[in-house]
Amino acid sequence: MPVDNEVYERLGGSWWDEASPLNLLHGSFTPGRLAYFREVLARQLGAGQAGLAGQAGLAGLRVLDIGCGGGFLAEEFAALGCQVTGVDPSAASIGTARAHAAGLGLGIDYRVGAGEELPAADAAFDVACCCDVLEHVRDLDRVISETARVLKPGGLYLFDTINRTLVSKLLAIKVMQEWRLTRLTDVAIHDWDMFITPGELGAVLERHGLVPGEMTGLGTRAKPYAVLRGFISARRGRITYGELSRRLDVGRVGSTAVSYMGFATKTER
Repeated sequence: MPVDNEVYERLGGSWWDEASPLNLLHGSFTPGRLAYFREVLARQLGAGQAGLAGQAGLAGLRVLDIGCGGGFLAEEFAALGCQVTGVDPSAASIGTARAHAAGLGLGIDYRVGAGEELPAADAAFDVACCCDVLEHVRDLDRVISETARVLKPGGLYLFDTINRTLVSKLLAIKVMQEWRLTRLTDVAIHDWDMFITPGELGAVLERHGLVPGEMTGLGTRAKPYAVLRGFISARRGRITYGELSRRLDVGRVGSTAVSYMGFATKTER
């Protein structure tokens, strides 16, 4: 089936609803990603050395969340004192993100826009974050070029994406979208041919003046049987997708076979 990116418009009002498949990206994905990104910021920028990139050290950093969805990571960075801008092509998702942030008193600047043409000025940000996005875009080269444009020299690019391997085909394609007992929705949300190997991504980053720092595994730390059982339970409505996400215990892992995350630094030239 062809990828249906319009699902984010149809379901865009449900990001924060634990019963929504979109909420799978929050429960343990958000803290798993954030823990790693805070480590990177502490190492690379010296932000918040006291208490591992604590709030005081991150305050004032200008952060762009590309493909922000309902605002999961944008809100985390804002709560740490960063000046956050979130961009997403789904107007429904941006509306949800704005409403949720307003309810918490977070001043996040949300904008409707695509990664291929970011609605932001040159060298406007210290950090750009892009999670669960690159495997969806039609023009990866253009998205990375735009990311490099809006980063200031020495700025950091934080990312994660899905690797193109047989293991990722089994989990991200077969389990999560094809098998009737386990799939998240009844439409395709991924295309295995659009997944990106670390080598491919590294080459694109370097072409646009973003020097790769490291790439490390991002994945579930639950046992395979527990993962499969969890997807079946969520599909049958026995548990919410938010609860499934927490049970998956997603975070840094030793293998990049399914997904990986990392950072790159914009050259000073």
